[in-house]
Amino acid sequence: MKNERRTSEPGKGTGSTKDGAPRRGSGNALPKESGKAQAKAQAKAQANKAEAKRSHSAAAKSSGTTLAKASGTTSAKGSSTTAGAGSHDAVRIVFLGGLGEIGRNCACIEVNGRILVLDVGIMFPDPDMPGVDLVLPDFTYLRENADRVDGVILTHGHEDHTGGLAYLLRDFPVPVYGSELTLALARNRVDEAGMADRAQFIPVRDGERRRIGPCDVEFIPVTHSVPHAFATAFHTPQGIILHSGDFKIDLHPVDGRRTDLARMGALASDPGIRLLLADSTNAEEPGFTPSESTVGATLERVFLARPDQRFIVTCFASHIHRVQQVADAAIAEGRLVATLGLSMKKNVTLARRLGLLEIPDDSLVDIEDIDDLDPGRVCVISTGSQGEPMSALSRLAAGENRFFQLQENDVVVISAHPIPGNEWSVGRVIDSLYRRGVEVIHSGVDAVHVSGHARQGELAMLMSVTRPEFFIPVHGEYRHMANHIRLAESMGITGDRVLLCEDGDAVRLDDSGLHRDGTVPGGYLFVDGSSVGDIGHGVLRDRMVLAEEGVVMAVATVDLKQGEVVGTPQIVTRGWAYDHDTEVLLDEARAEVTKALEHALSNGSHDHETLNRAARKALGRLVGDRTRQRPMIVPVIVTV
Repeated sequence: MKNERRTSEPGKGTGSTKDGAPRRGSGNALPKESGKAQAKAQAKAQANKAEAKRSHSAAAKSSGTTLAKASGTTSAKGSSTTAGAGSHDAVRIVFLGGLGEIGRNCACIEVNGRILVLDVGIMFPDPDMPGVDLVLPDFTYLRENADRVDGVILTHGHEDHTGGLAYLLRDFPVPVYGSELTLALARNRVDEAGMADRAQFIPVRDGERRRIGPCDVEFIPVTHSVPHAFATAFHTPQGIILHSGDFKIDLHPVDGRRTDLARMGALASDPGIRLLLADSTNAEEPGFTPSESTVGATLERVFLARPDQRFIVTCFASHIHRVQQVADAAIAEGRLVATLGLSMKKNVTLARRLGLLEIPDDSLVDIEDIDDLDPGRVCVISTGSQGEPMSALSRLAAGENRFFQLQENDVVVISAHPIPGNEWSVGRVIDSLYRRGVEVIHSGVDAVHVSGHARQGELAMLMSVTRPEFFIPVHGEYRHMANHIRLAESMGITGDRVLLCEDGDAVRLDDSGLHRDGTVPGGYLFVDGSSVGDIGHGVLRDRMVLAEEGVVMAVATVDLKQGEVVGTPQIVTRGWAYDHDTEVLLDEARAEVTKALEHALSNGSHDHETLNRAARKALGRLVGDRTRQRPMIVPVIVTV
């Protein structure tokens, strides 16, 4: 059968390589041979493949499916019930979040019927989600398959990868793997939710290879904006699946811990990388992301130029390397350091205890004591870089912080870039800071921030080093992943060797290649206060109508026995106004509601639903015709 490989649009191929598949992990098509040499090469390849399968089966039988004691998990049960057709040892990957948005990162790796969950993140709500506090992945698939879950692997400590863990633990307990810092950061939210007893936290080290369920998982160091991030290599019956995690290639990291390209290259050479899943956040950006250490040089220059002014520097509380550089620049100029914001205080204490942050005791001062110091001796490291309404920086900008007030000579440094969707909030806080007469330095005016994500140059380097047979972009908005596909094509990974997936998609990797394998629930799960999942799109739509158009209520009393409206209906409005002849319009509304109810009653309608519908239709039609507005219409019919 002729192998027809399509190369038209990114991600539109089926993913199946069929009989023309490249060698596993080679990244190149099979060379063309002819005659006896070709037949000999094919026979040898078949023999090698059969021997490899026999070796794998023998190894699987000897090791069994139970976990090593060091893993701390239960034995792996079940069989390859979800592997799909095409191979008895197929691997299935299910994407529950992070593909099409920034945040909610969550995926499942399924081997021999067992599931490993890779990250459980949250997303902060968009402006069209009024009243929503957080957005989670849809855990329906995991709840339905809870008995098959062997563990959760956290790639790093950011909340878009760890913040949903406490909500998943409500459904079932599970072992959690990650670096010591990652687990400590994740545990803060788990403890706050009272779920600590439902998780077993198992720390892993750089380069460690640990048996979790039916496959080995290798933890490969990568640099990111939070320390001790990992790429994860899953050693499966279908070869190595490498997940980059959030990463960049920083040759001069603050802590000296670099992305281990050498190990990735070694895996690419032997046994080869079958599938690469790579971070797409900066796939639109050309070049290379600057080193984190460049921010330290900028901060030193900024501090040196303003020796007599008080500094307030805001960044992510988890960005320990950034905190270290701020502290170093401040201490070098003879300043004392104070923390502002609960999460900043907790993370600084944690990082110092783990030896990841070096700030001498005599260089730290309590935030309540800074007013007693000369401004030139103070540096406050604060939370609130994203303009969150209740954050420390927002309260400072509003003059509502209980510890100190901003002065006109102060300098505020925002050492972070707005998360997509937060630009308006950050801009509003910057405006408020300027109204207080302070100087504001942010990434738009000086190099006080660099990204923790790889740009196109680094992404291309990763593909060059790993030489994957197949590729799926992850972690980013749709446009980011589409651009990542184009970058892969420029590196020779084309056609049905790439797939562009979205939340809820499942793929299958088997002997014949990479295929789409149906879908699972992959929508948004909304958190509103203590309510999880009770808010649906219908409720959000109603909230948007209320926010944009307001509400008009018609309250009427109906005597069902007499078949008449008692008195005059009352029209109550909230968030809706009609300036021109409002009273005249309300009088017309009362008359229209009365007329509609009387008409319904005269036709023998006595049930609440029919009467409500009649009042709603009459009032809505009148308001729409007169004002060209569409407020929410709420009839309240009282029967006597």
